[in-house]
Amino acid sequence: MITVNGNEAAWSDGMTVATLLKEVGFVFPLLVVRVNGTLVDRADYGRCAVADGDTVEVVHLMSGG
Repeated sequence: MITVNGNEAAWSDGMTVATLLKEVGFVFPLLVVRVNGTLVDRADYGRCAVADGDTVEVVHLMSGG
């Protein structure tokens, strides 16, 4: 199991940030992701592994006026 934004979520072998975002249903284009408190660069989402027991925080960036 992993924790995503304070909620438990299923973990699978080989999971990356990109696969996690797809599985959990995050589709908003502007996201900030931290794994165990470390910021993950958007270009690394497909390479950044998510391990069993990790804590992932996903924040949607919004602009407005």
